[in-house]
Amino acid sequence: MEQRLFIVACIMYAFTLCTLRLKKHNKLSSPKVFRWWHFAYLVLILNCAIYILLFVMGGGSGEAISPVKLTLGVVASLGCAIWGYFGSVKATPEQREKLMKKDLEWANTVYFAGFVASFVMFFFIQAFKIPSESMQDTLLVGDQLFVNKAAYGFRIPLTDIRFGQFQPIKTGDIIVFRFPAKDKKQINCGDSQYGRDFVKRVIAVGGDRVEVKGGQLYVNGEKVPHQPYERYEQVDRLPFEPEEDLDLYQQVWENHQLDNYYGMYLRDNFGPVTVPENHYFGMGDNRDNSCDSRFWGPIPRENIKGKAWFIHWPFDRIRLIK
Repeated sequence: MEQRLFIVACIMYAFTLCTLRLKKHNKLSSPKVFRWWHFAYLVLILNCAIYILLFVMGGGSGEAISPVKLTLGVVASLGCAIWGYFGSVKATPEQREKLMKKDLEWANTVYFAGFVASFVMFFFIQAFKIPSESMQDTLLVGDQLFVNKAAYGFRIPLTDIRFGQFQPIKTGDIIVFRFPAKDKKQINCGDSQYGRDFVKRVIAVGGDRVEVKGGQLYVNGEKVPHQPYERYEQVDRLPFEPEEDLDLYQQVWENHQLDNYYGMYLRDNFGPVTVPENHYFGMGDNRDNSCDSRFWGPIPRENIKGKAWFIHWPFDRIRLIK
């Protein structure tokens, strides 16, 4: 989602360059033209600034901005722009020059902030806010954390090309990734997850064979002991029924459609499947309340944004993530 932030900064930068060109050719000397330019510029500056602020403070997780925040932002920007328009009606040439200088200074601040924030989020650190209970008790709803995007290598913006990997992705890592859906119409766990960022713990890597029987996890045929970070509910487990066509099962799972056929049965019984190369199997620590790879398939390497690193808010939960 940092691409959107970069695009917003580019729009603001392009508009500023156009303004400088118009000024150079004396196209803004007319009071009427200047007033409308000043109005449009204020609308653009304020909306870009509000978007950047809400995006960064919201964690950059790709979640849609709430209608209330969006409405308030638009109303506030239009109100300020209208005030600016009427304030420039009787402005003298010297006052118009001062207004333009001030507008350009604010524009420089806005697009510079957008470029810096998108650069940092592209290569180094991204903020992320936990939206669900799937990783409880390791990560709680509302926890705000930093994601180390350099841990698994730098990604060239707008591509899936990576370089400079400092450490491999391994079992036990908590990763943040873009949900593996290429179609907005794809439904998983009751809704479209397209474009959203998820956080899960890596359970298996490419080539591993994964199976769940009665809520018990098996990797490569071996029972995986329960870990202290895992959480389970006291529920009646659904009985395990062996699959007749494992090839078809594997195909449906890799196509991210398994939950549309099996539903909650996958909570207790899953597989066996083999994780494809350059893919990963992720599960939530809150095993009975997690929409994860059991339901929607493997995680492609190119979708992984980084490693969950540090909880910075709330104050009483500040800690490194393990």
